[in-house]
Amino acid sequence: MLQEEYQKTFSAFSGADIAATFNGRVIGELQGISYTIMREIAPVYTMSSADARSFAKGKRGIQGDMVFVQFDRDALLEEMKKEYASGKPRMLYQTFVANANGTGAGGAIGLENQILNGLKSTRGTGGYGIETWDEKMTELGYGSTGEFNADNLTDFFVPEYTDQLMPFNITITMANEMGARAGMEIYGVQIQSEGSGYSIDDIISAKAYKFVARKIKPVSRRNAYVQTGQASANAVVDNRSIATNV
Repeated sequence: MLQEEYQKTFSAFSGADIAATFNGRVIGELQGISYTIMREIAPVYTMSSADARSFAKGKRGIQGDMVFVQFDRDALLEEMKKEYASGKPRMLYQTFVANANGTGAGGAIGLENQILNGLKSTRGTGGYGIETWDEKMTELGYGSTGEFNADNLTDFFVPEYTDQLMPFNITITMANEMGARAGMEIYGVQIQSEGSGYSIDDIISAKAYKFVARKIKPVSRRNAYVQTGQASANAVVDNRSIATNV
């Protein structure tokens, strides 16, 4: 039987035929992804009947789950931090300098670790914590000019948690061995929660995320890669010669 004969029938895809792209970045650690679309539907009642007269539809919500195999990195977070020369820029988030670590896009140095590790206040009672935070933020505001500028208080930093990622799209690409292709998109994904754990009884470690999304484009067919050809004129099936015309 020619390959083209199979391509004319139904096409199916398994997890081995699927790749997921997150904001233009393909992440191979993805183990599974699922989503649920919910819509508020409420019955409408009137007097003289215990039965609903009608049903009114309200707000729609989309939420889902993703599971990544945990190797030696946080795959989703690490890939979103990367900046590819020919791809989309890495994701940064805006926050107050005293709440972040590392160096911001504008050159500000994050102070969170210093404050958490016991950086002491230099004024007032000489305490720790929020008093030190207040002082550092005030000093940042004045900077080197001696005039307060609120723009000095914030900068764009590399995310430390996935809930700090900006909304992104997920593209599911499907392609099986027979040349059939399909795909779908999930738009405006935001991470709601994440969780992981380790046990001596677990062979595989995984990290799970819950997310919300704004819209989903359902699965649709893509143009298939069809291979054409011709069978041998002397093809034999069950010891019986058959004529093949393609």
